[in-house]
Amino acid sequence: MEPIITRFPPSPTGHLHIGGARTALFNWLLARHFGGRFVLRIEDTDAARSTDEMTEGILEGMRWLGLDWDEGPYYQSQRTALYQEHIERLLAEDKAYYCQCTPDEVEAMREQARARGDKPKYDGRCREKNLGPGPDRVVRFKAPLGGSTSYMDAVRGANAVDNSELDDFIIRRADGSPTYQLAVVVDDASMGITHILRGDDHMSNTPKQVLLYEALGYPLPVFGHVPMILGPDKKKLSKRHGAASVLEYRDQGYLPEAVVNYLARLGWSHGDQEIFEVEELIQLFTPDNLGKSACVFDTEKLEWVNAQHIKHRRPAELVQALNTALAEDNLPQGAAEYLEQIIPLLQPRAKTMREMADMAAVFVIDDDALPRDPGLVEKFITDEAKAHLHALASRFEALQDFSQSGLESVVREYLEETDLKFKALAQPIRVALTGRKASPGLFEMMEVLGKDRVLRRFQAVAA
Repeated sequence: MEPIITRFPPSPTGHLHIGGARTALFNWLLARHFGGRFVLRIEDTDAARSTDEMTEGILEGMRWLGLDWDEGPYYQSQRTALYQEHIERLLAEDKAYYCQCTPDEVEAMREQARARGDKPKYDGRCREKNLGPGPDRVVRFKAPLGGSTSYMDAVRGANAVDNSELDDFIIRRADGSPTYQLAVVVDDASMGITHILRGDDHMSNTPKQVLLYEALGYPLPVFGHVPMILGPDKKKLSKRHGAASVLEYRDQGYLPEAVVNYLARLGWSHGDQEIFEVEELIQLFTPDNLGKSACVFDTEKLEWVNAQHIKHRRPAELVQALNTALAEDNLPQGAAEYLEQIIPLLQPRAKTMREMADMAAVFVIDDDALPRDPGLVEKFITDEAKAHLHALASRFEALQDFSQSGLESVVREYLEETDLKFKALAQPIRVALTGRKASPGLFEMMEVLGKDRVLRRFQAVAA
């Protein structure tokens, strides 16, 4: 079996969005599953809209997701000579021709065809004029006038288009630049691409590209067209549905492996399994399980998937992500050993690392700088509560075993002596330690904070 070579060819005219990231992921998984190669190509021929900043953003997004590439990045802007060579070859072989029709004339042809009820397209009037190069002349491909163009789609099965539906499409513009159809075929063929998974919005391009492959004498790759991603309103996913780029999900505190997991499930399945590690996806992924129906992007589902990945990570694996999220929120970062004690208390509750950072704030903020909700202080830090906190503080200070079990034992004894219920102490302790209404378990939290910090926080509210 020849090695499978896939590719991802983003255009640096915008960010790496969810749809593009999923396309990259499917091609990456296919290459990794079969031990093949994954090529990255930057389609930057639109000089007016392509920017270095967008290119770097795409590369950064790919790196964050862990989608490493084996070749590239190649840049179309550096391959112009190769495209021109192929165009000249098609001209020499009478498989393409010069056309002098203006855009207005071509639009008039289309309008006349619409009026007749025909397919609106270029009518081929320059096809046999044997024109040479000249000002404002384009080069058109000579599409077959009869028959059909067919290919086997790895997702949708056999596909055929009647050639009467196609026209002699442009392969070189009047300014001398190659069009997308020509450049992408030359690139994929010269790079040895064997499999192309892409959005089904490209299906109208595929017959034209098949014709170019055949005209140039290159073997056809395997095409597979995956359904589009829709927003909750069932319209094409766009910025109005949420984050504009993959990197925004990073900044919102999602784990890259969770985003990869969720994207893989948008159009691919393995039974009813929802949670996958990346290595598992590589092992299981084939185009056979790609679906044909459009997928709906669900932020709540993404949060759930992210929460599952957070819960099942070893604390050490989350230290860097937590420190990054703390920095994003202008909070102090913590030493790895300290954060590894904090993280297990927060994993069951955090849907994102930004949420975890918010919960972790009470552990990393200096005791004298800890903010407390004034309403909670007024409600729960009463004179009676202050007396209880003073009493507990003195017992905690004498405690040798400042562990969860040791702390529970002290509080239980105090409750028996005072004939109190735990709820009489729980919220005053919580407000003293965190300034908040909700927190991880009190005894686990006190063990992590340590004796000195717990006493300082008690004294700050009970003074």
